[in-house]
Amino acid sequence: MQNVVITGSSSGFGYLAAGAFAERGYRVWATMRNTATKNAGRAQELEAMSDAVRVVDMDVTDAGSVDRATDTIIGEDGNVDVLINNAGIMYVGHTEAYSVEQAHRQMDVNYYGMIRVTQAVLPHMRRAAAGLIINNSSVAGRVSWPYMGTYSATKFAVEAYSQALRFEMAPFGVDVALVEPGPFPTSLIASVSPEARTEVLEEYGEIAAVPSQMLAYFGDWLQSDEAPDNQLVVDAYLALADAASGERPTRTVVGPDFGVNEMNQATQPIQDAVLGALNLESVLVRP
Repeated sequence: MQNVVITGSSSGFGYLAAGAFAERGYRVWATMRNTATKNAGRAQELEAMSDAVRVVDMDVTDAGSVDRATDTIIGEDGNVDVLINNAGIMYVGHTEAYSVEQAHRQMDVNYYGMIRVTQAVLPHMRRAAAGLIINNSSVAGRVSWPYMGTYSATKFAVEAYSQALRFEMAPFGVDVALVEPGPFPTSLIASVSPEARTEVLEEYGEIAAVPSQMLAYFGDWLQSDEAPDNQLVVDAYLALADAASGERPTRTVVGPDFGVNEMNQATQPIQDAVLGALNLESVLVRP
């Protein structure tokens, strides 16, 4: 039985993915914070879905927590076949008004957290000469939107890290892939944090209200019949897991794309040509 480790499983794509992968016959390690307190109910729901689902407490911002969770998983299964770095938070507001501390917090979850979990799991994949890492990015990681500067910065970082890691892991038989969702009706929008530097907003006048108006628009749209189904992102995860090793696409856009599909088609050949320019084509190849 193959296994999958999913971060951020308490809600949204992660919660749905846990059930979907269990139905596919995977042993699922659904990770989240606060399994004994805030998320205790969610943890019980997940484990009640299937005997194949195990919930493990993991805070991606805490290296010790990540290592303990990974030790538990490796101790029982001996390896990780698929890792889905799904955990994330979103801040929406005036980019100037977010403090460095708030920017760091968002980067700590969305980017550094992804690195912590990847570094904990990757040695086991390399030794097995097999594995798949799926990093959840965003169309906002390719096209930056107004009022989402700190969030987009984290996803741009995820994109760059994942692309480089994909090249570097090819000789070890490990695939790295990105999933880039557009707006979806998940709880991510509820993780918005107010700006810290309120004195800045006093000088913005009527423009200060624009982010809340934008959120209200998206909130209404995401509750309408036109909103995309969250299952589409889970289906993208499943499709990548099902695909043959070495043949998985670098990026998969899901939902409203805001031109990102076109951007990916245009830029991926340029990105891949970097290997030739650096004389690395004979080194960074699959076995």
